[in-house]
Amino acid sequence: MPLTCRGRVRGQEPSRGDVDDALGKFSLTLIDSLDTLVVLNKTKEFEDAVRKVLRDVNLDNDVVVSVFETNIRVLGGLLGGHSLAIMLKEKGEYMQWYNDELLQMAKQLGYKLLPAFNTTSGLPYPRINLKFGIRKPEARTGTETDTCTACAGTLILEFAALSRFTGATIFEEYARKALDFLWEKRQRSSNLVGVTINIHTGDWVRKDSGVGAGIDSYYEYLLKAYVLLGDDSFLERFNTHYDAIMRYISQPPLLLDVHIHKPMLNARTWMDALLAFFPGLQVLKGDIRPAIETHEMLYQVIKKHNFLPEAFTTDFRVHWAQHPLRPEFAESTYFLYKATGDPYYLEVGKTLIENLNKYARVPCGFAAMKDVRTGSHEDRMDSFFLAEMFKYLYLLFADKEDIIFDIEDYIFTTEAHLLPLWLSTTNQSISKKNTTSEYTELDDSNFDWTCPNTQILFPNDPLYAQSIREPLKNVVDKSCPRGIIRVEESFRSGAKPPLRARDFMATNPEHLEILKKMGVSLIHLKDGRVQLVQHAIQAASSIDAEDGLRFMQEMIELSSQQQKEQQLPPRAVQIVSHPFFGRVVLTAGPAQFGLDLSKHKETRGFVASSKPSNGCSELTNPEAVMGKIALIQRGQCMFAEKARNIQNAGAIGGIVIDDNEGSSSDTAPLFQMAGDGKDTDDIKIPMLFLFSKEGSIILDAIREYEEVEVLLSDKAKDRAAILKGKMIPSYIINSNPEMENEEQPSSENDSQNQSGEQISSSSQEVDLVDQESSEENSLNSHPESLSLADMDNAASISPSEQTSNPTENHETTNLNGECTDLDNQLQEQSETEEDSNPNVSWGKKVQPIDSILADWNEDIEAFEMMEKDEL
Repeated sequence: MPLTCRGRVRGQEPSRGDVDDALGKFSLTLIDSLDTLVVLNKTKEFEDAVRKVLRDVNLDNDVVVSVFETNIRVLGGLLGGHSLAIMLKEKGEYMQWYNDELLQMAKQLGYKLLPAFNTTSGLPYPRINLKFGIRKPEARTGTETDTCTACAGTLILEFAALSRFTGATIFEEYARKALDFLWEKRQRSSNLVGVTINIHTGDWVRKDSGVGAGIDSYYEYLLKAYVLLGDDSFLERFNTHYDAIMRYISQPPLLLDVHIHKPMLNARTWMDALLAFFPGLQVLKGDIRPAIETHEMLYQVIKKHNFLPEAFTTDFRVHWAQHPLRPEFAESTYFLYKATGDPYYLEVGKTLIENLNKYARVPCGFAAMKDVRTGSHEDRMDSFFLAEMFKYLYLLFADKEDIIFDIEDYIFTTEAHLLPLWLSTTNQSISKKNTTSEYTELDDSNFDWTCPNTQILFPNDPLYAQSIREPLKNVVDKSCPRGIIRVEESFRSGAKPPLRARDFMATNPEHLEILKKMGVSLIHLKDGRVQLVQHAIQAASSIDAEDGLRFMQEMIELSSQQQKEQQLPPRAVQIVSHPFFGRVVLTAGPAQFGLDLSKHKETRGFVASSKPSNGCSELTNPEAVMGKIALIQRGQCMFAEKARNIQNAGAIGGIVIDDNEGSSSDTAPLFQMAGDGKDTDDIKIPMLFLFSKEGSIILDAIREYEEVEVLLSDKAKDRAAILKGKMIPSYIINSNPEMENEEQPSSENDSQNQSGEQISSSSQEVDLVDQESSEENSLNSHPESLSLADMDNAASISPSEQTSNPTENHETTNLNGECTDLDNQLQEQSETEEDSNPNVSWGKKVQPIDSILADWNEDIEAFEMMEKDEL
C-alpha cells in the first residue's frame, strides 16, 4: 500500500471482495518478485529474500484464495525462484546452501490446490481454502458453479514444471485434463471459446469471446506449453484458435469481442487493457505485422492518457478509467524489440518509464492510477508490478552482459516467472492422452513446426515497420468521439419505432397498445415507479419485436442524455509540499456550487483544520484558515453552509472529509456535493470531498510534517511545473525496508470483477432497480410519463455505449467542424449532508444490434450473457 506505506494484510484491511482473492497471508509480493531480483543481478538480495520466504512464509492459512492467482503468482513464483536458485548454485558463488527448499514449498502448495480439481469435468473450482480445501463447512467455498476460461486454462506451465521438477506426475495430468475439456467444449463452427464456463456441466455461461479479460492466458499457455513441453497437440490447438481469432476477433488494429455462435457479430464496443499481451504472443507465433499494428494503436492510447485505461472504446475514449500498473504492454514492447531490433521500441519503453516516474512514483513505491484522466492515485501496488513490469522494462534495455544467465534458456509464464526449457526432456512419463482431432482445414503456414527466419518476418529494412506504424500514428487524435447521437442515426437501416421514447407517456392507452404489439409490457411497482419489460417472443411479429428493441434502446439513450448533462467529472487533490512534491494525488468528489476548477485556474495553498471541525457555525479560528484551504469534517449541516462559513473566515478553498471511518473511493463511487436548494452564487471558493481513507492521508501528513500544501484542480499537474524554482532535498524518503507492499489483485490476468454488459433479444427490462445487481439493462420512469424532464433518476449510459454499430464511426463536430472531445465521465452520486445514503450510480452497457433476425431461439442463446466480467 504505497500511499500509506504499509503492506496489505488480508483481514486487516476492509474487504474488497473478489479482488482480495490473490492475498493468502503468504507474503505474496515477496514470493512473486523472487526471480526479478536475479534478472536485475541482485543476487545477494535474492539469497536474503529466499531465506525470508523459508523462514517466515506459511502456506497453511485458513484463507480462501483464487486457484488461478495462487498458481501464477505463488506457485509460479516459487518455481521461478527455484529455477534460478539451482542455476546460481551451479555457478558456484551464491546459494551453495540451497537444497531445493523452494521446490518443496511449491510441492506442498501444489497438493493444497489439487482438491479444486475434484469435479466431473476436471475443470478446477475457482477458489479453495488453503487449510481446509473444498466443500467442508470450515472451507467456506466449493459451492461455485462457474469459472473463467483463463482461470481453468492457465495451469499447465506451472503444474507441468512442478511434475517435471519433482517426478510427481499428478500435477501435469490434472492440468492437461482441464485443457482437454476446454478444447472439447470449444464452439465447433467458429473454434472460439467463451469467457465463462460451468465447471460441472461444461456449458458456456458467457458466450462472448475475445483475447482479453477472462480468456487471455488460455491462448498464451497453449502456445507456451508446446514450447516448454514439446507436445505437438498444444501447437495444433493454438493454431486452430489463432486462425479463428484472426478471422473474427482481429479487426486491425482493433481486437473486438464477438459471440462464439455468431462470430461475425461484435459483442461489445470497447476493449480491455489485458489484450495488450496479445502482440507479444503474436511475436512468439511469428505473425509480426498485426502485432506491430495493435501495439502501435495501444501506444497511441497511452500517449493520449499517459497510461492504458482499464478499458477504452473503439474510438479510443476512456471506458474504465483505472490503471493498476498493468505490465502487458511493456511485455509486448519487449517481445517486439527482441524480434525486430527496432530502436523505436526503446523509445516506447522510455516513455513508459518516464510516465511511471512522473505520475505513479510515490515515497513508498508506485501507486496505481485510480483515474487516468485526473491522475489520481489508488493505495495499491500489485505484486505483478515487481514480478513483470520491472522485469520486462529492465530486459528491454539490458545488454547481454548485464544479465548473469542466458535468458533464452527460459520461457516466461504469464506472470513472467522463468521456467527452464530443459524441463521438456525431464521426467517424460506423462501419457499423452490428449491427442487432438477434428481440425479445421487451415493455411499450411499455420502448421510450420520450426521458427521462421526473422529476415522473412521482418526484412532488414527500418522502413518496413515504419510503413506499418505510420497509418496508425494519429488514429487516436483524429478519431472524433461519438456524442449522444440522435437515435434514428444509430440504425443503419434508418428505421424508427412507431412510438418514440421521447413521446411516450405511461398513462396514454394508445401508447400502451403500441407497446403491447411490440412485446413491451408495463409493471407498476409499489413505490409508484413503472417498469418496462420486453419479451420479443410476445411481439405480434418479428418486425414489431425489432421495433420494441429499438424503443427500449431509445429509452436508455434518452436517459443517458439527461443524466450526462447533470454529471460533473472527478477532481484531484495533489499534495505538493515536502516530501511529496506532487507525487500523491487523491481522487476528490466535486461540488455543484462554488468555483468550477475545470473553468478556472487551480487553487494552491496550505491546509488548516477548521474549528469547529464540522464547519457548521462561525469559525472560532479564522486566523488559522485565513488564506488557506480549510479541512472540514462531514456531518451536522449542509455542504453549502460549511462552504459559506469557511469562506467568511477567509479560506481560499475547502476540503470536506467523510466522517464515516474507513470509507474509501476504492470501494465507494464518488458523489457530487449538492447545494442546499437555495441560490449558491455567493459561494466563490472551490469545494472538494474526500472519503475517510483519502482524507486520513492528508491528516497523517499534517501530523508528521505540520506544513502541508495541496493543489485543488480538475487534473493532476506536471511535477516539473510544481517544482519549478524549488530545490529538492538530496535525500530519499525511506519506507520500512521490512515492509512488503502487498497488493490488490487485479481485474483480469489478475482477478477483478468488472461490470459487464447484458442485453437479451428475448427479454429486456427497463426499471429503476439498482443496476449493479440487475441482470438486465434497466431504466426508471415516473408513473405519469417517461419524458426527458421526468427522468432525473434514470439510468445513465456513457457516450461510448451507443447502440450504433461499432464498425461505424459516428462523429460529432462543433460549429467550426473540429472534433469535440467527450471523454467518459465517472458515474458520480449527488448527496446532501442530510442523506448519508448515496444515490444509486448507474452505468450499464448497451449491446449494438443491427437487426433482430428471424431465428429468435438462436439469437437468444447468442445474447445470453452474465452481468460481470470475471477477470
